[in-house]
Amino acid sequence: MMTKNNEKETFSASEIDELIHYGRDVPRPIVTRPNDYTTSRRTGLHWHVRAQLLYASQGVMKVSTARGSWVVVPQRAVWIPATERHDLETLGPISLRSLFIQPDAAQGLPAECCVVNVSPLLRELIAAACELPKTYGLGGREEHIMVLILDEIRAVSVAPLHLPEPTDPRLVRIGAAIRERPADNRSLAAWGRTIGASSRTLARLFVAETGLTFRQWQQQARLLESLVRLADGQSVTTVAMEVGYESTSAFIAMFRRVLGTTPKKYFALES
Repeated sequence: MMTKNNEKETFSASEIDELIHYGRDVPRPIVTRPNDYTTSRRTGLHWHVRAQLLYASQGVMKVSTARGSWVVVPQRAVWIPATERHDLETLGPISLRSLFIQPDAAQGLPAECCVVNVSPLLRELIAAACELPKTYGLGGREEHIMVLILDEIRAVSVAPLHLPEPTDPRLVRIGAAIRERPADNRSLAAWGRTIGASSRTLARLFVAETGLTFRQWQQQARLLESLVRLADGQSVTTVAMEVGYESTSAFIAMFRRVLGTTPKKYFALES
């Protein structure tokens, strides 16, 4: 994926240990952790004893698990259940606001990793929560903010920003090549000749392993890549061409069909 800074600083072992156990001994259902990073960073696979709502007020990130990957642009958040092993990549400078939630307080919240749309109210609640001490006051305004946050998370809508990850080595090769060159328009038959498998076999495997046809998977990969490039400041026309669409209008039509609005309006929601 294209970023302004391809160099990624790796989190240290002590930083990862802090993430895993963050908030474990705090007697509150929600603990916040605001962080601003000026460069691209990557955690590597890790997990948390608490569930996590990871929100970027500015910047773009990618979260990956064994099930696939999610691209998170500003004013969206990724929900990560407790003990879910995942890798976080920040794609350039980013302002992260994390909410770590005790598992027993996360009842009714998503059981799997997903990207969610952040409402204006939830955005302001997260900002307010990050100003509070870890052991915020009970029985008053501070506790009410946290209770309302949980209610708002339960009401959020899931954004279709998941790219399921195949495991068959042949599909892995195809997927890696498409991520590297999203404009590659080879047919599944052409891919089959390259890797030594019939198009029928590959088509069956894509559906069995990802729940998507090959073209659906390719479109989703292109969509996620386009989000990174658009957030990086590239024009819609440039992005459309570089991720494999013959015209800007075809790209916008796909974007609207999947995300319900045009790229311009989608990113206008960030302000």
